Amino acid sequence: NPPNEMTIRSCMSKLYSLHEELFRQAKREDRRIMENEFPLLWILTPTCSKNKLDGFRATLKDDWETGVYFLGESQKTAIVAINQLPKNQDTLWLRVLGNGETQKQAVQELITVSTENQRNYLLEILASWRKNIEINTNINDEDRELIMTLSPAYLKQREEWRQEGLQMGLETGLQTGLQTGRQEELRLIVGSLLTARFGNLDEQLLAVVTSIMELSLTERTDLFLNLSQLSREELLAKFPIK
Repeated sequence: NPPNEMTIRSCMSKLYSLHEELFRQAKREDRRIMENEFPLLWILTPTCSKNKLDGFRATLKDDWETGVYFLGESQKTAIVAINQLPKNQDTLWLRVLGNGETQKQAVQELITVSTENQRNYLLEILASWRKNIEINTNINDEDRELIMTLSPAYLKQREEWRQEGLQMGLETGLQTGLQTGRQEELRLIVGSLLTARFGNLDEQLLAVVTSIMELSLTERTDLFLNLSQLSREELLAKFPIK
């Protein structure tokens, strides 16, 4: 569901707490932190009303896609209205997180997308997402609609898993190479998501990338779906450096 004004303000509050921590860290290290080093907050919402955008003085920028609204430059915050994004492959990952027709169309596009590694990984996430909803005992009408939306992706992924199983005995050597490539693809995806959420990745966040890769698919999916609600400190607390 779209975040209300209070939720947006709460997210911004967490952002500024992070800014304060980065400022204090720079001061302890006796260095000056530049304004462009502070991370931006990206608030993803299925829809966003004009009144809400006006309330935050959020506006479009000429050099950004439709649907991406920026608050004042010093506020370091942008609101992404997923249903307003242009329908192309560059926005596919975001549109899958929308709802209604926006999400349905994105799932259909995903099934035919040409970049195989990205498609397979996202299909796994959607299949796991659907399964988690399906086993929930408190399914409402919105959940049922989401299950139907995700079903084509789930069925396609299940068939691909079956085919992979049939071929596994013949392709053991090849699978080893593919697995290595897939791990690198996964590392890039996880790194991109953390960069979008927290800005440039330092040593601590790079260590978190490796830890996230070691999670099960279900655990990774849950983490990605809730990433926008986590502060840097909360994420690091989940993955303490060993």
